[in-house]
Amino acid sequence: MYEYFPLLAVGAVVGALTLCFVLAYAFMKNKKEAIGFDRNMSDREIIQRLMHYAKPHALTFVFIGLIMLFSIAYDIISPLLIGRIEEMVKGEFVLSDLWKNVIVYASILVVSLISSYVQAILLQKTGQKILSAIREDLFVHIESLSHEQLNAIPVGKLVTRVTNDTGAISMMFTNILVNLIKNAFVIIGVLAAMLMLNYALTLLVLCFVPFIVIFTLIFRKFSRRAYRRVKDGTTDINTYLSENLSGIKITQIFNREEKKLEDFSRRNKNLSRSKQQQILVFGIFRPTVYMLYISTVLCLFYLAGRGYIHGGQFLGQAFTSGTIVTFYMYISKFFNPIQSLAEQFNWLQSAFASAEKIFTIFDMEPKVVDAEDAIELDDIRGEIEFRHVWFAYVPDEWVLKDVSFHVNAGENVAFVGSTGSGKSTILSLICRNYDIQKGEILIDGIDIRKIKLSCLRSHFGQMLQDVFLFSGTIRSNIVLRREDISDEEIMEACRYVNADSFINRLEGGLDEIVRERGNNFSSGQRQLLSFARTIIHKPSVMILDEATANIDTETEVLIQDSLEKMKHIGTMLIVAHRLSTIQHADRIYVLSHGEILEQGTHNELLAQGGKYYGLYTLQYHKQQMAE
Repeated sequence: MYEYFPLLAVGAVVGALTLCFVLAYAFMKNKKEAIGFDRNMSDREIIQRLMHYAKPHALTFVFIGLIMLFSIAYDIISPLLIGRIEEMVKGEFVLSDLWKNVIVYASILVVSLISSYVQAILLQKTGQKILSAIREDLFVHIESLSHEQLNAIPVGKLVTRVTNDTGAISMMFTNILVNLIKNAFVIIGVLAAMLMLNYALTLLVLCFVPFIVIFTLIFRKFSRRAYRRVKDGTTDINTYLSENLSGIKITQIFNREEKKLEDFSRRNKNLSRSKQQQILVFGIFRPTVYMLYISTVLCLFYLAGRGYIHGGQFLGQAFTSGTIVTFYMYISKFFNPIQSLAEQFNWLQSAFASAEKIFTIFDMEPKVVDAEDAIELDDIRGEIEFRHVWFAYVPDEWVLKDVSFHVNAGENVAFVGSTGSGKSTILSLICRNYDIQKGEILIDGIDIRKIKLSCLRSHFGQMLQDVFLFSGTIRSNIVLRREDISDEEIMEACRYVNADSFINRLEGGLDEIVRERGNNFSSGQRQLLSFARTIIHKPSVMILDEATANIDTETEVLIQDSLEKMKHIGTMLIVAHRLSTIQHADRIYVLSHGEILEQGTHNELLAQGGKYYGLYTLQYHKQQMAE
């Protein structure tokens, strides 16, 4: 039998060298993948960043690790006990000794099952805490992004990151990492036990290890690629659904259902193909590992059986039938973790692919941030000044060109002009939704970049043309989850802006249900709720961006009455196409192509006979023709 020793020894050495080479190559490959802005991160980087969330629960994971030792002990000790029982049954044995071994085996099994149960409960609880922390941090980070960044990212993509991708990561903490560690210890423990039991048969097993490592690394490469495609396809579908379900009424009005179905089918088929590729990769890996397991068992039975027939020796080492049984079970214990790695790799690649997507969002630095020396203001008077402001959404395509103006505290100022002249941009810049490229914007003589964003925006109340109402109740939409506002204060604000005129007619009153985007209310009712929401938060500066557009005549009368009352609250900035709504403004600025052409009161601008006069005359003639 000694003729097999050189062959096995060479195989083991070659296997060890191959293992080192493949691992070194994998390490270098990971380093290479980590370089580049496409965020194809290395496994090491992903794990390091995920461990940041696991760190607060380190003691729990240590306790889980200690519990895990019981199940690992069962995997290592049980084959020895079975082998011993087999020898006792085959030869002469004392019944009491047999019972002792059976009781020990049963006791270890029960302890292992209990420890597995406790481990699973602790992992699920800890994993959900980690998952909740990731979701919360991701949501807070998304909230910190600037308007420019949020406009560039489809809503469906962000929803996928917060829901689907974080859900995929949960398996990593509740199952994968712990089982990977457990399987690693089981493999090491089993190899150590086999070496002590019979090093010759252990060399036989080691000959197959390099092939397992090679197949695993190949699987890792292709599975990661497959999972990336699946994640991209899922994001694409969610983004498409988010946009098209929101605009499904337009699709129906223009009879474009078939076209939208074709677009959805194309995305659906792409996702289906990606899923099939993922299944194919997984379907090839596991049978390959199982084939190696069967090959190892066949070699064991052949060589060990042949040695047993020739006197119970193999490569000069004596062994019994119990040794063969024990080694057979150890091979199973050795390959079972490797086979389970297929499923764990399946989830691991999904988690890593999701983590890449999530950390891509985390790596987006907000473009509008507080300065290091930013201050907070308890109150502001509402004095606003633009000094030679230049701004462009796209580099060198200026939307505002050297704009300068001054608004006194408490003034009612309006901005008019054709579409694209920069009116709404001015209002966005005052709230610092974007940062300007040149010039200064001052509030009460202080550059807004030196004021904390949260403080700055808390003093503004914005009423836009497209009012957004959240799902919930009228009360929750007015107070925006502030619990220190009483119902009396809410109704007082509603009466102030004439919103009580329809709220009192509703069966639920303030508790009336608001459906998605407030689609169970008219445009005018939504606008009045927007006014109430603004008033109740007591802003120092109010911004109205086409707030009176697209409403009926009856509601416009109510809104005009509300605006007259709101003039006395603080500084008011208005953008309006209906010039009739701004005739009593203290000052009107006329913009064209990002520049201020004219300024003055309504009567002063009409007397100038310029751009404003032309706009007013055009609207007056249209109104006369409509009547």
